[in-house]
Amino acid sequence: MPVAQPVRSTTDLDHPDRFVRRHIGPDAAQQAAMLTAIGVGTLDDLIAQTVPANIRRPGALRLPAAASEAEAIARLRGFAERNQVFRSYLGMGYHDCVVPAVIQRNVLENPGWYTQYTPYQAEIAQGRLEGLLTFQTMVGDLTGLPIANASLLDEATAAAEAMTLCHQLVDAEDKTTFFVAAHCHPQTIDVLRTRAEPIGVTIVVGDVNELATVPTTLFGMLLQYPATDGSIADHRALVERVHAAGAKVVVATDLLALTLLTPPGEWGADVAVGSAQRFGVPLGYGGPHAAFFACRDEHKRHMPGRLVGVSKDVHGRPALRLSLQTREQHIRREKATSNICTAQALLANMAAMYAVYHGPEGLTAIARRVRALTTACLLYTSPSPRD
Repeated sequence: MPVAQPVRSTTDLDHPDRFVRRHIGPDAAQQAAMLTAIGVGTLDDLIAQTVPANIRRPGALRLPAAASEAEAIARLRGFAERNQVFRSYLGMGYHDCVVPAVIQRNVLENPGWYTQYTPYQAEIAQGRLEGLLTFQTMVGDLTGLPIANASLLDEATAAAEAMTLCHQLVDAEDKTTFFVAAHCHPQTIDVLRTRAEPIGVTIVVGDVNELATVPTTLFGMLLQYPATDGSIADHRALVERVHAAGAKVVVATDLLALTLLTPPGEWGADVAVGSAQRFGVPLGYGGPHAAFFACRDEHKRHMPGRLVGVSKDVHGRPALRLSLQTREQHIRREKATSNICTAQALLANMAAMYAVYHGPEGLTAIARRVRALTTACLLYTSPSPRD
Protein backbone atom coordinates (compact mmCIF):
# COMPACT_ATOMS: atom_id res chain seq x y z
CA MET A 1 0.00 0.00 0.00
CA PRO A 2 1.49 3.40 -0.94
CA VAL A 3 2.49 5.64 1.92
CA ALA A 4 1.11 9.20 1.96
CA GLN A 5 3.85 11.76 1.45
CA PRO A 6 4.25 14.47 4.09
CA VAL A 7 3.50 18.12 3.29
CA ARG A 8 6.79 19.55 2.05
CA SER A 9 5.82 23.26 2.11
CA THR A 10 2.91 25.52 2.99
CA THR A 11 2.26 26.05 -0.73
CA ASP A 12 0.96 22.50 -0.88
CA LEU A 13 -1.97 23.73 1.25
CA ASP A 14 -2.97 26.47 -1.22
CA HIS A 15 -6.21 25.85 -3.09
CA PRO A 16 -5.33 24.81 -6.68
CA ASP A 17 -8.34 26.54 -8.25
CA ARG A 18 -6.95 30.06 -8.05
CA PHE A 19 -8.31 33.07 -9.96
CA VAL A 20 -4.80 34.23 -10.87
CA ARG A 21 -3.91 30.97 -12.58
CA ARG A 22 -7.03 31.01 -14.73
CA HIS A 23 -7.33 34.68 -15.60
CA ILE A 24 -3.88 36.32 -15.61
CA GLY A 25 -2.16 35.17 -18.77
CA PRO A 26 1.58 36.01 -18.96
CA ASP A 27 3.76 34.25 -16.39
CA ALA A 28 7.03 35.65 -15.02
CA ALA A 29 9.11 34.38 -17.95
CA GLN A 30 6.71 35.79 -20.53
CA GLN A 31 6.61 39.13 -18.73
CA ALA A 32 10.40 39.26 -18.69
CA ALA A 33 10.53 38.57 -22.44
CA MET A 34 8.07 41.38 -23.17
CA LEU A 35 9.93 43.81 -20.92
CA THR A 36 13.19 42.98 -22.71
CA ALA A 37 11.53 43.56 -26.09
CA ILE A 38 10.46 47.09 -25.13
CA GLY A 39 13.71 47.90 -23.35
CA VAL A 40 12.76 48.19 -19.68
CA GLY A 41 13.87 46.19 -16.71
CA THR A 42 10.73 45.80 -14.61
CA LEU A 43 7.04 46.57 -14.63
CA ASP A 44 7.74 49.36 -12.12
CA ASP A 45 10.19 50.90 -14.60
CA LEU A 46 7.53 50.73 -17.33
CA ILE A 47 4.98 52.47 -15.11
CA ALA A 48 7.54 55.13 -14.12
CA GLN A 49 8.17 55.93 -17.80
CA THR A 50 4.48 55.87 -18.71
CA VAL A 51 2.54 57.51 -15.86
CA PRO A 52 3.64 60.98 -14.66
CA ALA A 53 4.97 60.95 -11.11
CA ASN A 54 2.64 63.75 -9.95
CA ILE A 55 -0.45 61.59 -10.48
CA ARG A 56 0.97 58.37 -9.03
CA ARG A 57 0.28 57.35 -5.43
CA PRO A 58 3.50 56.84 -3.46
CA GLY A 59 3.72 53.66 -1.44
CA ALA A 60 1.61 50.55 -1.47
CA LEU A 61 -2.13 50.51 -0.92
CA ARG A 62 -3.22 49.37 2.53
CA LEU A 63 -5.28 46.39 1.47
CA PRO A 64 -6.19 43.21 3.34
CA ALA A 65 -4.75 39.88 2.28
CA ALA A 66 -6.20 38.52 -0.93
CA ALA A 67 -9.00 35.99 -0.66
CA SER A 68 -9.43 32.96 -2.87
CA GLU A 69 -12.31 32.92 -5.34
CA ALA A 70 -14.29 30.53 -3.16
CA GLU A 71 -13.68 32.71 -0.07
CA ALA A 72 -14.71 35.86 -1.95
CA ILE A 73 -17.93 34.25 -3.18
CA ALA A 74 -18.75 33.05 0.35
CA ARG A 75 -18.14 36.54 1.71
CA LEU A 76 -20.29 38.16 -0.98
CA ARG A 77 -23.04 35.63 -0.30
CA GLY A 78 -22.91 36.62 3.35
CA PHE A 79 -23.36 40.28 2.41
CA ALA A 80 -26.30 39.40 0.14
CA GLU A 81 -28.02 37.41 2.88
CA ARG A 82 -28.12 40.58 5.01
CA ASN A 83 -30.34 42.30 2.42
CA GLN A 84 -33.99 42.65 3.38
CA VAL A 85 -36.39 42.57 0.44
CA PHE A 86 -39.53 44.67 0.74
CA ARG A 87 -42.14 45.68 -1.79
CA SER A 88 -41.12 48.91 -3.51
CA TYR A 89 -43.61 51.70 -4.02
CA LEU A 90 -41.00 54.13 -5.32
CA GLY A 91 -42.10 54.17 -8.95
CA MET A 92 -40.36 57.00 -10.85
CA GLY A 93 -39.30 54.63 -13.61
CA TYR A 94 -38.75 51.56 -11.42
CA HIS A 95 -41.45 48.90 -11.43
CA ASP A 96 -41.24 45.31 -10.26
CA CYS A 97 -42.05 42.62 -12.79
CA VAL A 98 -42.01 38.87 -13.28
CA VAL A 99 -38.94 37.41 -14.99
CA PRO A 100 -40.13 34.38 -16.99
CA ALA A 101 -38.20 31.31 -15.83
CA VAL A 102 -37.14 30.42 -19.38
CA ILE A 103 -35.52 33.86 -19.79
CA GLN A 104 -33.90 33.78 -16.36
CA ARG A 105 -32.37 30.35 -16.95
CA ASN A 106 -31.44 30.62 -20.61
CA VAL A 107 -30.46 34.30 -20.89
CA LEU A 108 -29.75 35.92 -17.50
CA GLU A 109 -27.96 32.84 -16.08
CA ASN A 110 -26.41 31.65 -19.33
CA PRO A 111 -22.74 32.67 -19.83
CA GLY A 112 -23.31 32.60 -23.58
CA TRP A 113 -25.43 35.70 -23.03
CA TYR A 114 -24.33 37.29 -19.76
CA THR A 115 -20.65 37.54 -20.69
CA GLN A 116 -21.27 39.54 -23.85
CA TYR A 117 -20.60 43.24 -24.17
CA THR A 118 -20.67 44.31 -27.81
CA PRO A 119 -20.40 41.79 -30.67
CA TYR A 120 -17.66 43.50 -32.67
CA GLN A 121 -16.89 40.33 -34.65
CA ALA A 122 -20.13 40.20 -36.57
CA GLU A 123 -19.19 37.07 -38.50
CA ILE A 124 -19.24 34.97 -35.31
CA ALA A 125 -21.99 36.87 -33.47
CA GLN A 126 -25.02 36.73 -35.74
CA GLY A 127 -27.26 35.31 -33.01
CA ARG A 128 -26.30 38.01 -30.52
CA LEU A 129 -26.80 40.70 -33.15
CA GLU A 130 -30.22 39.25 -33.95
CA GLY A 131 -31.19 39.58 -30.29
CA LEU A 132 -30.19 43.26 -30.27
CA LEU A 133 -31.92 43.86 -33.59
CA THR A 134 -35.09 42.46 -31.99
CA PHE A 135 -34.66 44.98 -29.16
CA GLN A 136 -34.29 47.83 -31.66
CA THR A 137 -37.33 46.69 -33.64
CA MET A 138 -39.42 46.38 -30.48
CA VAL A 139 -38.48 49.90 -29.37
CA GLY A 140 -39.19 51.35 -32.81
CA ASP A 141 -42.60 49.66 -32.97
CA LEU A 142 -43.66 50.86 -29.52
CA THR A 143 -42.34 54.44 -29.75
CA GLY A 144 -43.57 55.04 -33.30
CA LEU A 145 -40.12 56.17 -34.43
CA PRO A 146 -38.25 54.58 -37.35
CA ILE A 147 -34.83 53.93 -35.82
CA ALA A 148 -33.57 52.86 -32.39
CA ASN A 149 -30.17 51.93 -30.97
CA ALA A 150 -29.02 48.76 -29.22
CA SER A 151 -29.45 50.20 -25.70
CA LEU A 152 -27.74 52.75 -23.45
CA LEU A 153 -26.81 52.86 -19.78
CA ASP A 154 -30.02 54.14 -18.15
CA GLU A 155 -32.97 56.47 -18.72
CA ALA A 156 -31.37 59.58 -17.17
CA THR A 157 -28.18 59.42 -19.26
CA ALA A 158 -30.25 58.62 -22.35
CA ALA A 159 -32.20 61.84 -21.74
CA ALA A 160 -28.91 63.72 -21.40
CA GLU A 161 -27.72 62.28 -24.73
CA ALA A 162 -31.03 63.35 -26.29
CA MET A 163 -30.44 66.88 -25.01
CA THR A 164 -27.00 66.86 -26.65
CA LEU A 165 -28.49 65.56 -29.90
CA CYS A 166 -31.04 68.40 -29.95
CA HIS A 167 -28.27 70.92 -29.26
CA GLN A 168 -26.32 69.62 -32.25
CA LEU A 169 -29.36 69.66 -34.53
CA VAL A 170 -30.41 73.22 -33.64
CA ASP A 171 -27.02 74.74 -34.40
CA ALA A 172 -27.44 78.40 -33.44
CA GLU A 173 -25.44 80.45 -30.96
CA ASP A 174 -28.54 82.00 -29.40
CA LYS A 175 -30.24 78.62 -28.80
CA THR A 176 -28.95 77.68 -25.35
CA THR A 177 -32.08 76.75 -23.34
CA PHE A 178 -33.40 73.25 -22.72
CA PHE A 179 -36.83 73.17 -21.05
CA VAL A 180 -37.53 70.20 -18.78
CA ALA A 181 -41.10 69.53 -17.67
CA ALA A 182 -41.45 69.43 -13.90
CA HIS A 183 -43.34 66.13 -14.25
CA CYS A 184 -40.12 64.31 -15.29
CA HIS A 185 -38.40 61.85 -12.95
CA PRO A 186 -36.22 63.77 -10.41
CA GLN A 187 -33.13 61.66 -11.10
CA THR A 188 -33.38 62.54 -14.79
CA ILE A 189 -33.57 66.25 -14.00
CA ASP A 190 -30.47 65.99 -11.80
CA VAL A 191 -28.43 64.24 -14.51
CA LEU A 192 -29.54 66.80 -17.12
CA ARG A 193 -28.38 69.67 -14.91
CA THR A 194 -25.00 68.00 -14.42
CA ARG A 195 -24.49 67.30 -18.13
CA ALA A 196 -25.71 70.74 -19.23
CA GLU A 197 -23.25 72.82 -17.23
CA PRO A 198 -19.99 72.01 -19.09
CA ILE A 199 -21.56 72.52 -22.54
CA GLY A 200 -23.07 75.90 -21.74
CA VAL A 201 -26.71 74.82 -21.76
CA THR A 202 -29.27 76.43 -19.45
CA ILE A 203 -31.78 74.02 -17.92
CA VAL A 204 -35.21 75.48 -17.16
CA VAL A 205 -37.56 73.26 -15.15
CA GLY A 206 -41.20 74.26 -15.13
CA ASP A 207 -44.86 73.39 -15.60
CA VAL A 208 -45.62 72.97 -19.30
CA ASN A 209 -49.20 74.12 -18.68
CA GLU A 210 -47.85 77.50 -17.59
CA LEU A 211 -45.57 77.93 -20.61
CA ALA A 212 -47.46 80.78 -22.29
CA THR A 213 -44.79 81.42 -24.95
CA VAL A 214 -41.90 79.36 -26.21
CA PRO A 215 -38.59 81.09 -25.38
CA THR A 216 -36.63 82.29 -28.42
CA THR A 217 -33.50 80.69 -26.92
CA LEU A 218 -35.10 77.22 -26.76
CA PHE A 219 -33.45 74.39 -28.69
CA GLY A 220 -35.21 71.45 -27.05
CA MET A 221 -37.76 70.23 -24.53
CA LEU A 222 -38.14 67.07 -22.44
CA LEU A 223 -41.55 65.66 -21.54
CA GLN A 224 -42.41 62.58 -19.44
CA TYR A 225 -45.18 60.34 -20.82
CA PRO A 226 -46.68 59.02 -18.54
CA ALA A 227 -45.46 61.60 -16.01
CA THR A 228 -43.56 60.64 -12.88
CA ASP A 229 -46.83 60.81 -10.92
CA GLY A 230 -48.56 58.50 -13.44
CA SER A 231 -50.65 61.19 -15.14
CA ILE A 232 -51.09 61.16 -18.91
CA ALA A 233 -51.49 64.33 -20.97
CA ASP A 234 -52.05 65.15 -24.64
CA HIS A 235 -49.01 67.18 -25.73
CA ARG A 236 -49.84 67.57 -29.44
CA ALA A 237 -50.55 71.31 -29.32
CA LEU A 238 -47.44 71.97 -27.21
CA VAL A 239 -45.23 69.99 -29.60
CA GLU A 240 -46.56 71.99 -32.56
CA ARG A 241 -45.65 75.23 -30.76
CA VAL A 242 -42.16 74.00 -29.95
CA HIS A 243 -41.55 72.88 -33.53
CA ALA A 244 -42.84 76.20 -34.85
CA ALA A 245 -40.15 77.89 -32.72
CA GLY A 246 -37.46 75.74 -34.37
CA ALA A 247 -36.81 73.47 -31.37
CA LYS A 248 -36.92 69.70 -30.88
CA VAL A 249 -39.00 67.57 -28.52
CA VAL A 250 -37.71 64.62 -26.46
CA VAL A 251 -40.16 62.29 -24.73
CA ALA A 252 -39.15 60.04 -21.84
CA THR A 253 -41.63 57.19 -21.84
CA ASP A 254 -42.47 53.67 -20.67
CA LEU A 255 -42.58 50.70 -23.06
CA LEU A 256 -45.37 48.85 -21.28
CA ALA A 257 -47.55 51.97 -21.22
CA LEU A 258 -46.98 52.40 -24.96
CA THR A 259 -48.79 49.14 -25.65
CA LEU A 260 -51.96 51.10 -24.79
CA LEU A 261 -51.05 54.76 -25.36
CA THR A 262 -50.53 56.61 -28.64
CA PRO A 263 -46.78 56.35 -29.44
CA PRO A 264 -44.90 59.66 -29.07
CA GLY A 265 -43.61 59.38 -32.63
CA GLU A 266 -47.19 59.67 -33.85
CA TRP A 267 -47.80 62.98 -32.10
CA GLY A 268 -44.58 64.73 -33.05
CA ALA A 269 -41.74 63.61 -30.78
CA ASP A 270 -38.30 63.84 -32.38
CA VAL A 271 -36.65 61.53 -29.83
CA ALA A 272 -38.00 58.95 -27.38
CA VAL A 273 -35.97 57.59 -24.45
CA GLY A 274 -36.66 55.47 -21.42
CA SER A 275 -35.83 52.34 -19.45
CA ALA A 276 -36.57 48.80 -20.60
CA GLN A 277 -36.55 47.53 -16.99
CA ARG A 278 -40.32 47.03 -17.10
CA PHE A 279 -39.80 44.25 -19.66
CA GLY A 280 -38.65 41.36 -17.49
CA VAL A 281 -35.57 42.87 -15.85
CA PRO A 282 -35.38 42.64 -12.03
CA LEU A 283 -35.23 45.83 -9.97
CA GLY A 284 -31.75 44.87 -8.81
CA TYR A 285 -31.67 47.43 -5.97
CA GLY A 286 -31.81 50.23 -8.56
CA GLY A 287 -29.94 48.78 -11.52
CA PRO A 288 -28.50 48.04 -13.93
CA HIS A 289 -31.27 48.42 -16.51
CA ALA A 290 -31.05 48.90 -20.27
CA ALA A 291 -32.17 52.25 -21.64
CA PHE A 292 -33.60 52.74 -25.12
CA PHE A 293 -33.15 55.64 -27.54
CA ALA A 294 -35.23 56.11 -30.70
CA CYS A 295 -35.39 59.03 -33.12
CA ARG A 296 -36.45 60.15 -36.57
CA ASP A 297 -34.49 58.75 -39.49
CA GLU A 298 -32.96 62.12 -40.43
CA HIS A 299 -31.30 62.31 -37.00
CA LYS A 300 -29.71 58.84 -37.02
CA ARG A 301 -26.14 60.04 -37.54
CA HIS A 302 -26.36 62.01 -34.31
CA MET A 303 -27.73 59.08 -32.32
CA PRO A 304 -25.47 57.80 -29.51
CA GLY A 305 -24.47 54.21 -28.90
CA ARG A 306 -24.58 51.34 -31.35
CA LEU A 307 -27.00 50.32 -34.05
CA VAL A 308 -27.41 46.84 -35.51
CA GLY A 309 -28.12 46.97 -39.22
CA VAL A 310 -29.24 44.38 -41.79
CA SER A 311 -26.85 43.93 -44.70
CA LYS A 312 -25.84 41.12 -47.10
CA ASP A 313 -22.85 38.82 -47.10
CA VAL A 314 -20.70 37.91 -50.13
CA HIS A 315 -23.27 35.27 -51.11
CA GLY A 316 -26.16 37.74 -51.07
CA ARG A 317 -27.69 36.31 -47.91
CA PRO A 318 -29.02 38.55 -45.09
CA ALA A 319 -26.29 39.38 -42.58
CA LEU A 320 -26.26 41.52 -39.45
CA ARG A 321 -23.56 44.01 -38.52
CA LEU A 322 -22.88 47.02 -36.31
CA SER A 323 -23.58 50.11 -38.43
CA LEU A 324 -22.90 53.85 -38.14
CA GLN A 325 -20.00 53.20 -35.77
CA THR A 326 -18.03 56.15 -37.15
CA ARG A 327 -19.74 58.64 -34.86
CA GLU A 328 -18.40 57.05 -31.67
CA GLN A 329 -15.63 58.59 -29.63
CA HIS A 330 -13.40 55.52 -29.62
CA ILE A 331 -13.19 55.71 -33.44
CA ARG A 332 -13.38 59.40 -34.39
CA ARG A 333 -12.24 60.94 -31.09
CA GLU A 334 -12.83 64.71 -31.18
CA LYS A 335 -14.95 64.47 -34.35
CA ALA A 336 -17.40 62.03 -32.80
CA THR A 337 -21.00 63.12 -32.29
CA SER A 338 -21.30 61.03 -29.13
CA ASN A 339 -18.99 60.08 -26.28
CA ILE A 340 -21.21 57.18 -25.29
CA CYS A 341 -20.00 53.65 -25.98
CA THR A 342 -21.80 51.95 -23.11
CA ALA A 343 -24.53 49.42 -23.80
CA GLN A 344 -26.54 47.09 -21.59
CA ALA A 345 -26.50 44.22 -24.09
CA LEU A 346 -27.55 41.45 -21.67
CA LEU A 347 -30.49 43.42 -20.28
CA ALA A 348 -31.53 44.66 -23.72
CA ASN A 349 -31.65 41.05 -24.86
CA MET A 350 -33.70 40.11 -21.79
CA ALA A 351 -36.21 42.86 -22.60
CA ALA A 352 -36.36 41.75 -26.23
CA MET A 353 -36.92 38.12 -25.26
CA TYR A 354 -39.60 39.21 -22.77
CA ALA A 355 -41.46 40.89 -25.64
CA VAL A 356 -41.03 37.82 -27.86
CA TYR A 357 -42.13 35.50 -25.05
CA HIS A 358 -45.37 37.39 -24.39
CA GLY A 359 -46.08 38.71 -27.88
CA PRO A 360 -48.20 41.82 -28.63
CA GLU A 361 -51.37 40.37 -27.10
CA GLY A 362 -49.57 39.24 -23.95
CA LEU A 363 -47.89 42.61 -23.41
CA THR A 364 -51.17 44.43 -23.91
CA ALA A 365 -52.88 42.10 -21.43
CA ILE A 366 -50.19 42.85 -18.82
CA ALA A 367 -50.59 46.60 -19.40
CA ARG A 368 -54.38 46.37 -19.05
CA ARG A 369 -54.00 44.44 -15.79
CA VAL A 370 -51.59 47.06 -14.42
CA ARG A 371 -54.04 49.80 -15.34
CA ALA A 372 -56.97 47.91 -13.79
CA LEU A 373 -55.07 47.35 -10.53
CA THR A 374 -54.00 51.00 -10.43
CA THR A 375 -57.55 52.19 -11.03
CA ALA A 376 -58.91 49.86 -8.34
CA CYS A 377 -56.29 51.10 -5.89
CA LEU A 378 -57.15 54.74 -6.59
CA LEU A 379 -60.87 54.08 -6.16
CA TYR A 380 -60.20 52.26 -2.88
CA THR A 381 -57.95 54.97 -1.43
CA SER A 382 -59.83 58.05 -2.67
CA PRO A 383 -62.27 59.66 -0.24
CA SER A 384 -65.95 58.96 -0.91
CA PRO A 385 -68.26 61.84 -1.91
CA ARG A 386 -69.79 61.76 1.59
CA ASP A 387 -66.36 62.60 3.05
